[in-house]
Amino acid sequence: MKTLISSSQTPLHFSNFHPWKPKTATTLRPTASQSLNQSRKSTTRTPNASAKGFGSTARPVPTVKEAPASKNSDSGKDNDDEIPQVVFERMIGRIAVSVGVPMAAGLGLLKFFGAVKEQHLWDMPMWLPLLTAFFMFAVSALGLAYGTLSTSWDAEKKGSLLGLEQVQENWVDMWREEDENNKM
Repeated sequence: MKTLISSSQTPLHFSNFHPWKPKTATTLRPTASQSLNQSRKSTTRTPNASAKGFGSTARPVPTVKEAPASKNSDSGKDNDDEIPQVVFERMIGRIAVSVGVPMAAGLGLLKFFGAVKEQHLWDMPMWLPLLTAFFMFAVSALGLAYGTLSTSWDAEKKGSLLGLEQVQENWVDMWREEDENNKM
């Protein structure tokens, strides 16, 4: 440790090299008291009693008053941003299946290829497990988007098992909303 402290006494050279604006090198030399203070600093920290949230005085929470809906504001947009709980649970279930099944299949195939290689049943090329795992994990990543889009966004309508009809409807709705937001 003493070697490290004494080696910090050598000057440090920093050059700010810019071809369009040449500058001279800057030399920084720490003083002996600075290097001694840095080595003696403790790593423990004491809590600050006046930190936000730890004071004894309670501040009143400001109340937010809703402004009356004007003719220009879209009062229906607030309801569109809120996902009903039923739809949210359906989305989570579809995402879990569409991400989990390819992920489990990819891990299972890696395990299978390892066992085949270990048992000397087939001398497969090394790129085959890599390509298979890459493909299955990519399908798993796409499962997040598919799970969201294949869910019926209508709370009363459950939708089909695979959700292909919902994907077509939701894809068009999603881009229609995007186009409307860009026009405003």
